[in-house]
Amino acid sequence: MDEINDPSSQPLDEAPELSLQQFEEEGFQHVNNPIVGMKPIVKKYLTAIKDYVQKDNSFYFSDGEARVEVRVVSDEIIRIRLAPHGVFLDEFSYAVEKPAQRVTVFSFKEDEDNYRVLTNTVTCVISKKDFLISFVDNHEFVVSQDAFPMHWEENTEFGGYYIYCTKQARADESFYGLGDKTTDFNLRGKRLVNWNSDTYSFARHQDPLYRTIPFYLGITNNTSYGIFFDNTFKSQFDFAQEQRDKTSFWADGGELQYYYIHGPHMMDVVKRYHTLTGTHPMPPLWALGFHQCRWSYYPESKVKNIAKNFRDRKIPCDAIYLDIDYMDGYRCFTWNKKYFPDPKRMIKELADDGFKLVVIIDPGIKVDDNYWVFKEGKEKKYFCRRCDDYLMEGYVWPGRCQFPDFTNPEVRDWWGTLFKELTDVGVAGVWNDMNEPAVFGTGTFPVDVRHDYDGHHCSHRKGHNVYGMQMVRATYEGLKKNQKNKRPFTITRAGYSGVQRYSSVWTGDNVATWEHLKLGIIQCTRLSVSGIPFCGTDIGGFSGEPDGELFTRWIQFGVFTPFMRAHSAGDTKEREPWSFGPELEAINRKFIELRYRLLPYIYSTFWEHHKYGFPILRPVMMVEQEETSNHYRENEFTFGDKILVCPVTDYGARKKVVYLLKGDWYNYWTHELLQGGREITVDAPLDSMPIFVKAGSVIPESPLMQYVGEIDVDELMFQIYYSSYEVNSFYYEDHGDTFAYEQDIYLEKKFVVNGDATSMTIRQSIEGLFTPRYETYDLKLICLPFNPSRVIIDGKDYTGSLEVDNLQRVRIKTSKNFRYIQVLA
Repeated sequence: MDEINDPSSQPLDEAPELSLQQFEEEGFQHVNNPIVGMKPIVKKYLTAIKDYVQKDNSFYFSDGEARVEVRVVSDEIIRIRLAPHGVFLDEFSYAVEKPAQRVTVFSFKEDEDNYRVLTNTVTCVISKKDFLISFVDNHEFVVSQDAFPMHWEENTEFGGYYIYCTKQARADESFYGLGDKTTDFNLRGKRLVNWNSDTYSFARHQDPLYRTIPFYLGITNNTSYGIFFDNTFKSQFDFAQEQRDKTSFWADGGELQYYYIHGPHMMDVVKRYHTLTGTHPMPPLWALGFHQCRWSYYPESKVKNIAKNFRDRKIPCDAIYLDIDYMDGYRCFTWNKKYFPDPKRMIKELADDGFKLVVIIDPGIKVDDNYWVFKEGKEKKYFCRRCDDYLMEGYVWPGRCQFPDFTNPEVRDWWGTLFKELTDVGVAGVWNDMNEPAVFGTGTFPVDVRHDYDGHHCSHRKGHNVYGMQMVRATYEGLKKNQKNKRPFTITRAGYSGVQRYSSVWTGDNVATWEHLKLGIIQCTRLSVSGIPFCGTDIGGFSGEPDGELFTRWIQFGVFTPFMRAHSAGDTKEREPWSFGPELEAINRKFIELRYRLLPYIYSTFWEHHKYGFPILRPVMMVEQEETSNHYRENEFTFGDKILVCPVTDYGARKKVVYLLKGDWYNYWTHELLQGGREITVDAPLDSMPIFVKAGSVIPESPLMQYVGEIDVDELMFQIYYSSYEVNSFYYEDHGDTFAYEQDIYLEKKFVVNGDATSMTIRQSIEGLFTPRYETYDLKLICLPFNPSRVIIDGKDYTGSLEVDNLQRVRIKTSKNFRYIQVLA
């Protein structure tokens, strides 16, 4: 084996020149018509391996014409790339910013039949005779294997290749992920397309939708793995639909490049996927509150009336949104001065009452030489052009528009500067819409539109699925500069893998039906396991008319989505939390208040995601993948790892069958102790929803506020649930709106709870440099199996009351810096 300097670009040995006789024997004829004798275009497959070379952590195998790179990314991640004629495309990805180099130990072995690339965790086996690739764990279990060699077909119209990969699908294998798909949670038996699309009032099983997340997870023999197909062209996935024993993925162009991500647990796969594509930065704490939106709140008096109702009715809310009608003729970055004569004053008055203002921005820029944004973009040639250099024009809300090329870094920088006037008057967040990109009449851009693609020039065939991601990237980076050390808040409709580094998402223009409430659970949990943690739905449905019961059940579900926003279309009745009468208003208030009480817990789950890559929403099959009966469950999920919820999704339902995960759980409302690993039937009156807390949990709670930061917390509250076995919990806090956490200005607290028949212990350890204002904890010890007679805190007896209340709680006060508490019978 010979070392080479640049195996990705070095050509294979040149073939000897053919004589005319040899040329004719190969099937070509030297005649006036050169087409005569040309072979038809067919799929070509990799054939037997002829040689290989190694360069650092990459191995290059060739069948004499095509090349395959096997790169060891980490102990658990191996990347596969195919170059049909031996020359790879430039190394570039919007999803994976820098190819990871976290390799510790790997080795290479060869035997009579196979080449093997080994790490400490997984082995990539490449068959010599047929180029089939498989992945084997340390127990010699073949987790994933090719059914056919990778193959391709020439694209005569556009150049390049259609590229294909087909793998075996075991009879027990289940599939998950792929973003916001509205089909069953388990994807087995489905064929799906990735092509970002504006899908107003989408239906169950409608595909494609708004986002392209070409990442799926498989589970077979209780072993989970992931495939991330990093290709931005239109792609398709067949999960054992066409053939029950095969699953395939393919794309209309680009490179056949995928990452195999080993588990063996599904949680491990998602965490490792985040090492490639990144995690969501810590959001501003106010972004986790309740948000109210409508198409549209205008004029100013309407906005102020909405705000006044929230405060007068004592319903917590942190943000109000302005849809497109706040603009002057739908021109982005402008204000309609008839509706909003003094935006700065209005936003200041809203801020004084605790409200943040979020405004919508679309990519379409109105063709108008008197419009400063269009004039700048035109002068600097920042708008997309078609193949013959005509400008890309299409009709959206302002009329005839041109569209910035967000794949050009110079355009992204310019776009970011445009937000200065909005942030200067106090706008706190930006909502990116219509960025699939959507165009009236045609749906989206023609495929001949050209993109810079960060110097890797391409057509819209390649740039389409990343257009929205690069728009919201430009928005995020611009806000970050304009708002100095404040964390930006952005929300986007379209995106590609990695969009979580820049934005939250919502599931788009849903419908006010019970079916869409069910779909919301599937979509949000699917997005979470697909690497998009900060997600939510339009509570109540965007189009259509919900009745009061549906809206209230949706609010209840919304409490346990990372992004909580009510939104509705302009041709529907208004739907604020008070819109359905006093009885339902009271229930809606109760649950929005619950959201605010749980904000410290919710914020801590974001930290676990950001720092460690954990998904925030976790379907039960992720937690208990070994139970094959869970593989098709799609109603229950956990928020973080301590709270299990099961939203009520049927009209008139007052009971709910819930699967409780293994272990001991407490009913959140009654504190009843329940044993898990089974289905139970739970009462679910309209003013309640099944919520359970894992035994041993330490759940931080906030005092009730009408908005984040309304009051300074002078004492932090924790609900501590008894457990007869050891349980770890985490709590995180920081400034809530700055980037100081990147310099370790935060606190990460670990609690360890354990107990037996006559005692319970609580240990606390603290890391970080943040100093909170409060000095004491209010600890609520729940469901002790004994009457406490003595509490010892760091070696000293506690002298306060140990009375047990009607919810089986004992309350004690202690210093925030305690290390060890003993509660004794």
